[in-house]
Parts: sequence; C-alpha cells; structure tokens
Amino acid sequence: MHKDPEFADFPGRDRPGRIVALDIGTKRCGVAISDELRITVRPLVSLARSNWKRLLNDISAIIADFDAAALVLGLPIENDGSDSAMTADVRDLARKFSLSLTIPVLLQNEAYTTYEARGRIWHLDAPGDRDSVAAAVILEDLIDRLDLSLAGGREHDG
Repeated sequence: MHKDPEFADFPGRDRPGRIVALDIGTKRCGVAISDELRITVRPLVSLARSNWKRLLNDISAIIADFDAAALVLGLPIENDGSDSAMTADVRDLARKFSLSLTIPVLLQNEAYTTYEARGRIWHLDAPGDRDSVAAAVILEDLIDRLDLSLAGGREHDG
C-alpha cells in the first residue's frame, strides 16, 4: 500500500490494466473504473457503506467483473496538508483492502475532488452519482500522476 502516490514501485504502472477508484464517505462509497489502457474513466453506481464485510464483497465483485489490476482510495487531506476527520478511516480501509485483496491498493490525495465533481454534475439530484463522479476525478488524477511518472522515467532512461 502506498501512502504517498509516487508510483516508482507501483507494480504494472507501465502496463495496461483497469484501476478501480473509491471515494469513501460515511454513508456511501463512490466507485469509478478506468479502461484497460487507462485512457478513459467512468463512474459506476455508488455503494452503500454498511459494514466491512459487505463493502469488501462488493468491491471484490467489481474487481473480478472488470478484471481490475489495482484499487485506489481517495485520501481526504485538508488544504493545508493536515489530516481530515476521515483520513484515519480511509487509511484503515486501505490497510484492510491491502490485506484482503491480491491487487495493489493505493492512496491518492483527493483534495478538491468534491468541488471538481460538483462542478461537473451540479444538475444531478442523486448524491450517489456525485460520489461516483468524485471517484472518477480521483482516478483521473491518479492516471495523470502515473502518466507524468512514466514520462519522467523515459526522459531519464535516454
């Protein structure tokens, strides 16, 4: 599990494979998925957050259905870099997922993703839709970081 999204040691970062992203809330988890080449991202239906076992089963099913290569959780960090009220909860979930799943589990700073999601979908009435769009923003940010990391690696190789 990565606490800082610098992915030099992320297995498969330079190989295709879908990534599932979660925007963890107290009542719901937004879910998004990338395509295999990590070019496009789309929100999926959000999940009710009732208990750990159900959440693990739901996420495991999504990972299996889409043959996902990694799971990323949005890490809620305050604008000043300090932990938010949800940070410890998300870190604990990431640890549990990393112990329970066979794919890498990553954390991605989710600063401003809620605002970005609201800007994209201000017209949607369902909060679950907003949660999954926020997960899509988290995933887009991760993919952008991976792309930059790979581009930097190529510059140093030649």
